Order: sequence, then structure tokens, then C-alpha cells
Amino acid sequence: MTARQPRYSFEDFARRGDEIYETNIRPQVEDSNRGKIVAIDIETGAWEMDTSEIIASNRLRAKYPDAQIWFVRIGSRSIRRFGRASHL
Repeated sequence: MTARQPRYSFEDFARRGDEIYETNIRPQVEDSNRGKIVAIDIETGAWEMDTSEIIASNRLRAKYPDAQIWFVRIGSRSIRRFGRASHL
């Protein structure tokens, strides 16, 4: 299996991914999908949504094998949280 190489700097990757999410995807998913993951191909704008990063990215790569994927958790600024949850 060949490792996919990023074609963008982290800053460009993040900027493109966030821009696509905010302008094209967020209005469609925000209301009823809080906590789900969106996998976005930053080159095509194609995306998949699931509760699992792996499932969402596998579906996206099935359509776009060379996808440059940026992940967004709906309703959150981060994909993962480290440490103790604030509500405990």
C-alpha cells in the first residue's frame, strides 16, 4: 500500500477545508448532525458524513482515490478531545 502524500502545506490544507465546510457543507448539515464527522476532499469539494472518520474517509476515497481529506466534527472546533470532559 502506497502512502498518500499531502500536496499542500498544513495552513493551505486547513484554510481550504474550513472554507469548503463553512460555505458549502455547514448550511446543509449543521442542524441535525451535531457530533458527526465530515470528510472533505479539499480539491474537489466532495464530502461524506458519518459518525466514524474511517467510514467517512473510506466512502470518499472509494469515489476519489487520491482525495486530500480534511475532517470536521459538526458543531465543534476539534475532532478529538484530550483530558477530562468538562461535564464530569
